[in-house]
Amino acid sequence: MLSNTSKYAIRSVIYLSLNTGDGMKLGIKQISKDLKIPTPFLGKILQTLAKHKILSSTKGPHGGFGLGKKAEEIKLIDIVDIIDGEDIFKKCLIRLDNCSETEPCSMHERYSVIRSQLHNLFQNQNISDLIHDIKEGKRKIVI
Repeated sequence: MLSNTSKYAIRSVIYLSLNTGDGMKLGIKQISKDLKIPTPFLGKILQTLAKHKILSSTKGPHGGFGLGKKAEEIKLIDIVDIIDGEDIFKKCLIRLDNCSETEPCSMHERYSVIRSQLHNLFQNQNISDLIHDIKEGKRKIVI
């Protein structure tokens, strides 16, 4: 359901949350290598997130990327909205235009419940929650 770009963006924010702190920054080449994402593509993603203050960036030989906000302030919905917009939570699964209650498609009722649940999950889940589970050993992140 999410685009690869959104998935890469979320992975990048998790990675930076785990590997930076106290104003520390990591260079794009290191992030790209560790996450196995092409550097030019990752650079566009990280610059977009920095433009929206999710990340901070510094240019120069000692520059790089770090979190622009505390991990508990970054919700998954923020990242998805910046990268893909919220169409995933509004658009119809079958039709090209939006379904409505008055003109529903054959999947409308079933899909609207899932879409609503997914939106609530992304709205209530923040990076800190995900990092906590990883640090506690309850979850793994595959990089």
